[in-house]
Amino acid sequence: MSGLLYPVVKAALSGIIIMLISEIARRYAALGALIASLPLISLLAIIWLWNDTGDAERIAAHAEATFWYVLPTLPMFLALPLMLRGGMEFWAALGIACAMTVALYLAAIWIASFFGVKL
Repeated sequence: MSGLLYPVVKAALSGIIIMLISEIARRYAALGALIASLPLISLLAIIWLWNDTGDAERIAAHAEATFWYVLPTLPMFLALPLMLRGGMEFWAALGIACAMTVALYLAAIWIASFFGVKL
């Protein structure tokens, strides 16, 4: 598969997975969360990267960086429900949770550099 078809297939498959997760979550919150927590998009990205490059070192670096980038996102999944249950409006809570995540990304990159991890 080459040309324009390959990126369209990649985008469509990735989008379908996200749509399916949101539809499942609408009916069954816990099951949707379980599926969303699976590294499906990361695995697809690794598969696409392998298919595009065949470079094991690049995939290893990608997988390792993904691990370090996942860690700063975890507090968002606790902060967002706390803010929503505390009565905060959805968009404000989401904005604050996203801003907090960006700050934690920057902190993680800075802290990782002290341990020789280059992100």
